[in-house]
Amino acid sequence: MCTALMFTIEGIPYSPFAKSRFKIVGLNKTQRQGCKHPNISDGAEISEDVFLDKRGKWRISNPKKLSRKRGGSLRGRGWKYGSGFVDGVFPVLSPMAQQILEFVQKEPDAAKVWAALDTLPATHNVWDDLINVSVQLRLNKQWDPIISVCEWILYKSSFRPDVICFNLLIDSYSQKRQYRKAESIYTDLLEGQCIPTEDTYALLLGAYSRCGFYKKCEAILTEMRQNGTHPSAVVYNAYINGLLKERDTRKAVEIFQRMKSDRCKPSTDTYTMMINLYGKANQSAMALKIFNEMKTEKCKPNICTYTALINAFARDGMCEKAEEIFEELQEAGHEPDVYAYNALMEVYNRAGFPFGSYEIFSLMQHMGCEPDRASYNILVDAFGRAGLHEDAEAAFEELKQQGMTPTMKSHMLLLSAYSRAGNIPKCEAVMNQMHKSGLELDTFALNSMLNAYGRAGRFEKMEEVLMGMEKGPYEGDISTYNILINFFGRAGFFSRMEDVFHSLASKGLKADVVTWTSKMSAYARKKQYRKCLEIFEEMIDAGCYPDGGTAKVLLASCATDEQIEQITTVIRSMHKETRNTFAA
Repeated sequence: MCTALMFTIEGIPYSPFAKSRFKIVGLNKTQRQGCKHPNISDGAEISEDVFLDKRGKWRISNPKKLSRKRGGSLRGRGWKYGSGFVDGVFPVLSPMAQQILEFVQKEPDAAKVWAALDTLPATHNVWDDLINVSVQLRLNKQWDPIISVCEWILYKSSFRPDVICFNLLIDSYSQKRQYRKAESIYTDLLEGQCIPTEDTYALLLGAYSRCGFYKKCEAILTEMRQNGTHPSAVVYNAYINGLLKERDTRKAVEIFQRMKSDRCKPSTDTYTMMINLYGKANQSAMALKIFNEMKTEKCKPNICTYTALINAFARDGMCEKAEEIFEELQEAGHEPDVYAYNALMEVYNRAGFPFGSYEIFSLMQHMGCEPDRASYNILVDAFGRAGLHEDAEAAFEELKQQGMTPTMKSHMLLLSAYSRAGNIPKCEAVMNQMHKSGLELDTFALNSMLNAYGRAGRFEKMEEVLMGMEKGPYEGDISTYNILINFFGRAGFFSRMEDVFHSLASKGLKADVVTWTSKMSAYARKKQYRKCLEIFEEMIDAGCYPDGGTAKVLLASCATDEQIEQITTVIRSMHKETRNTFAA
């Protein structure tokens, strides 16, 4: 007969988690060996712990070989790539998991986290708690705590990590742009005889594509095929998403086309990403073409797809087309959310109809959809662009009254509104308010002040701001010097304008079409036709191609009909190399 098992509670000297541990006492080695499992022959020794299961049968348990319990909170349910949660279900944290989460969020020292985790018992419930905590951290984009928890599982604990644990680590290092670490974890996965899933490959592709390592991306796709796994939409989506984050749109389109040629059917997420790509490039016609292709392929758009298309039309100020898509969104059974309403507000903003934006804002509230900070920012921008700075200020104050904290962007939009109106005291007040709020000024804010001072003819203040930028931590960009060239030229300070223009090369900046046109405009006001033509030729030689504003300035420099005819001929006959960035 086995000696009866006695349980006592063992107090833990230090543990951040309010939980006791149970310890079996009263059995020495000989007594443990005397307990027999019915399936073990006489004379055999049992080195593992034995216990009675719920069916009354003797079972052997070895903590070093613990596997996930069947039916556990995450067992066998996989990883839904890119969603931030597992199997489409947000993790429900137990009280213990909540304590672990709060501790690892507050403790930055990985060594202390490991020491605390060492105090936890190696049970199935603790395993599920640790994975749930890691997934919750991923939802919050807290990569360092994920690394602390999962690396403890991998290198320190008695648990055997599964593919979800490895995927969490690969994803975390990928997000931190530490691709070598991600590679190392993948190697550990293979050495641990854990089978990589398509999500593992997707996460690696994301890591490599973000860093521009396209050869490594191709190697991953090749390895998948060699292992008998054909790249799915999940894998291609990760590749395309990584390229878009690196703004390599040409390569993203290439992979999208290859995906279709490989007979891999694009998913709703794929089409939504491509619509966003073309929309951000101000190619709303191509965005609509992708949308129509999507419907032809029987791929159902979701609310994100419709919102992406509305945003595409917003960038081109196409109100009617955006309204059509908004109506189609509702006809498809989707209830517009704050993002859809914001997209429609932005359409009217870009088209120059501020009260149209306000009408959609009011409709959103009437329909029970609460505006967010972005909604108020759009209103501030819409009124500011129209010169209605009082209305812009009212929207800004309403944002604060709703309990929202204005961001840097909120202040910038209000500053731009006052800058356009040339209201220097208000601009300076906004700058002071930003300073009091602890917001760090940036180049855009200082450019707005330069613009405001230029409109008011306060050139001495412009020089002060420029000197502060050159001596301080904020480097001027091409917009900074375009503002200076424009206002110095308008005021007739040609020598100062030329000095600023020629200083661009020493600052590592290249003149764009606005720079050249602003310089040309100064001489056009004086009807210096030949000088304008000379600048125009320099502009072409520098590889900068003119736009409609350039043509207007050239025509404005003409004093005779003969000059007008000559300029018209030059503009029409000029061979402009058109480079279509995106494949149709």
